Amino acid sequence: MKVYSPEAIRNVGLLSHMGNGKTSLAEALLFTAGAISRMGRVDEGTTTSDYDPDEQRRGMSASLTLLPLEWQNVKVNVVDTPGYADFVGEVAATVRIVDGAVILASAVDGVEVGTEQAWDLCQRRQLPRIMVVNRLDRENASFERTVGELRERFGTGVVPVQLPIGSRDDYRGVVDLITRTALIFGDNGRALEGEIPADLADEVERLGEQLVEAVAETDDELVNKYLGGEALTQEEIKQGLRQGVLSGKIVPVFAAAATLNKGTALILNAIVEYLPSPVAAGAVTATHAQTKQAETLPPSPDGPLAALVFKTLADPFIGRLTFFRVYSGTLQPDSHIWNATKEREERIGSIMTLRGKSQENATGVPAGDIGAVAKLVLTTTGDTLCQREHPLLLPPIEFPAPVYSAALEARARTDQDKMGPALQRMQEEDPTIKVHREAETGQTVIAGMGDSHVEITVERIKRKFGADLKIEPLRVPYRETLRAPAKADGRFVRQTGGHGQYGVCSVELEPLPRGSGYQFADRIVGGVVSHSFRPAVDKGIQEAMAEGVIAGYPIVDVRAILYDGKEHAVDSSEMAFKIAGSMAFKAAAERAGVVLLEPVMRVEVRVPEQYTGDIMGDLSTKRGRVHGMNPEGDGTTTIEAEVPMAEMVRYATDLRSMTQGRGQFKMSFDHYEEVPGNVAQRVIEEAKTRKASVT
Repeated sequence: MKVYSPEAIRNVGLLSHMGNGKTSLAEALLFTAGAISRMGRVDEGTTTSDYDPDEQRRGMSASLTLLPLEWQNVKVNVVDTPGYADFVGEVAATVRIVDGAVILASAVDGVEVGTEQAWDLCQRRQLPRIMVVNRLDRENASFERTVGELRERFGTGVVPVQLPIGSRDDYRGVVDLITRTALIFGDNGRALEGEIPADLADEVERLGEQLVEAVAETDDELVNKYLGGEALTQEEIKQGLRQGVLSGKIVPVFAAAATLNKGTALILNAIVEYLPSPVAAGAVTATHAQTKQAETLPPSPDGPLAALVFKTLADPFIGRLTFFRVYSGTLQPDSHIWNATKEREERIGSIMTLRGKSQENATGVPAGDIGAVAKLVLTTTGDTLCQREHPLLLPPIEFPAPVYSAALEARARTDQDKMGPALQRMQEEDPTIKVHREAETGQTVIAGMGDSHVEITVERIKRKFGADLKIEPLRVPYRETLRAPAKADGRFVRQTGGHGQYGVCSVELEPLPRGSGYQFADRIVGGVVSHSFRPAVDKGIQEAMAEGVIAGYPIVDVRAILYDGKEHAVDSSEMAFKIAGSMAFKAAAERAGVVLLEPVMRVEVRVPEQYTGDIMGDLSTKRGRVHGMNPEGDGTTTIEAEVPMAEMVRYATDLRSMTQGRGQFKMSFDHYEEVPGNVAQRVIEEAKTRKASVT
């Protein structure tokens, strides 16, 4: 593929709810443009976009895919994105690096949660967009109903520029509302002019007038001409429509049946004509890494190099594959570049243009274009690549925080050795995956955007790195504490002739307020225990606290007072007093009575108003305490509550189910409090069973 100037490039993201046909549309666009020789199918696992085995097996996209094509002497970098909510990180990366978007809506299902989320992401970036009502060949499809829902949800700036001719099996063309001509679909996604059906004449007039009115409102001269009763020319309508799309005032709606390749050539025309090039999208602002001054970077191939890494793939055969978008300058092969984020130099070998999994070497990637490079050592997603003598930092990608956690265990010792490096590589590949070791439970915890996200990550680890891992329930880091003060003696004496062991200590325990931690007090009078042995008693008590008493969880918020003891001139040792301290603590704790504590989380749940009652009721069943509701003014309400962590382990899945994916939540640790008796008994039994299975 030849090198294109920034004016002749379009970077476009395909966004929608899952199952609305993004991948099928991408395949049809590639075929119509001649980039591929035959159209693949999602259900057969033969599309250019879904080449990953996990995607083919599940029949859905799980990562973004770069699909460049050429149309009307313009290079269109189509980025196909997943529609499933678990992979929203891929969508966030795409929205960050494209200049325009195509949002699909189903003619059967109308506006869905994924449609709303795609729109909101574009709104945050003020991204120009067009919409496509897809699947018009399906049973119960309705263009009119779907457009009505789009206008109701997203405003009257959403206007159709096409009207379908026929539907379902009879879907055969569209009426272009700008030119007022019928376009009948032929082979290869192309369309030929035909006659407008008589029964559509009134609807064409109504929608055509609606379009003209929307276009006129984008420009003072046009609105004066329109109000003066003059007809706008086709060229004025197209120019006003383009300005309306660029400003976000107009979102034109097109019609398609992607799997039948109907309407795709017209969508390609619209992408080229209405969505912005990198030049039309405007300059970006970077920060000089040394002076910290802001710099404006026009998309010039001759400017200082500034490229943003938006995706990293961990490939076991070719190593790390790095995707980047160049905003200024030109990235050349066989060169040295500066990673301003890591402040390290990287060597660039060959540069590639990717289409799905196929690769083609590039002679260079100029400003406005997208490419990939293999085997960078340090560079990860979000880094800025530039020249060492002109270090620049581009704003990083804002990825959503993980909301679902699970524990991972290796199935065998050989898998254990591979587990750490594999998890590290997957975190580099997917910034929405976070892994850490939970010290209190000993589990390796993986956090992601949902259960499917975690499952696919584990499958990829096995396929790419040969580490067979299993997903286990997340164990809650319970703690134990004392009910009341108590005293006890610890006596460790082993005297059988020769040098023995002798340590005796008397310890008093006192419960402390929550969060006080552990305190040790030395109140020995008269030197009955030497100063050198007293720290050993402290150490023995702390070791016993770490083991717990009733369920094996650490004991907290205790003051231990050493007030008496005995020692032997020959047989006493630090070891003897450490064991005696441990024995004294356990005996005193049993007398005091031990209760179980659980972590309580501060939770904020943001949902559309119609779900507020259901969410509050559900939080109550989870032993939650609702503290308040805050209407946000945009039709959503934020509910604030305190909920035990044990009840929140699968809340991401529960919330998605209750709100059809429209709810969001975040939580943070707040405090520990006593577990109710019935729950505590179950936790204690589970702990005993787990301990027995280990031993």
